Amino acid sequence: MQLKTAPGRASAWLDDLIARLLSGSDERGRIANAVRIFIAFGIKQAWVCLFGGLMVGLLIGTHLWYPAHAVLPRYDALTIAALVIQVVLIALRLETWDEVAVILLFHAAGTCMELFKTAVGSWVYPEFSYLRIGGVPLFSGFMYASVGSYITRACRGFDLRFSHHPSFASTAALSVGIYANFFLHHYLPDGRYLLIGAAAILFRRSWVYFVIGKTAHRMPFLLAFVLISGFIWLAENAGTYSHAWLYPSQVKAWAMVSVSKWGSWFMLTIMSYVMVTLVNRPREMGHASRGSLAVRMPS
Repeated sequence: MQLKTAPGRASAWLDDLIARLLSGSDERGRIANAVRIFIAFGIKQAWVCLFGGLMVGLLIGTHLWYPAHAVLPRYDALTIAALVIQVVLIALRLETWDEVAVILLFHAAGTCMELFKTAVGSWVYPEFSYLRIGGVPLFSGFMYASVGSYITRACRGFDLRFSHHPSFASTAALSVGIYANFFLHHYLPDGRYLLIGAAAILFRRSWVYFVIGKTAHRMPFLLAFVLISGFIWLAENAGTYSHAWLYPSQVKAWAMVSVSKWGSWFMLTIMSYVMVTLVNRPREMGHASRGSLAVRMPS
């Protein structure tokens, strides 16, 4: 992705930490090397999902400790905290203005969907707030924005490149279909399985390459979408557990979010990625790229 980099001190410190962790890897056994790479991968993942991780932490923390009768409602405190986090990330050069512009697209698209979904009763926000549009507190848009933040930061942090990437026209058409289905399936037959099948066909040959240290690794792009959406589903369980929002089946007593929602997040993850490509086109993993990095591929 052609995102403008913003190498602040924190990012440089992280790169140095990973370099030390992976130093001398050739002298260790295969299992030890794999463990170190996995740990480095986890550290980088935690770093690029900083915004989302902080938001989930705030949801749980305010549920456990925020005063029930505070003058400032909990939802409004979450909205203000999200704004503060965004400002701090920009001030510390952990996000660029290009990335912020993309994240705003997620915020707008997510808020529009929230307005519709709450109106038809798909889920509810059980607490009062001043900062809201209709029945939707403004912090909810930041939950969608956190997905956009993760994708844009991952593109830069992992130097993502691709092989056999579908055309922009095809992915854009798929994204429009996904977004439309979130609304239309309330009135027409649900097309999610057709859309998931279309995504499987479009990305069946695609591989995503990601850099850890000085080595590029790869995985099927579809697998990346499945893993990301799985973690979002887990985060949604944390959100409903904290009563930030509730599905109708959770109003009387909390229960885990249906696994079927994983499919919805899978589609939303693809749509979110395509929205990033509106501003920053994916880079192919060509021979020049491979020449500058040692590329490890599973057999």
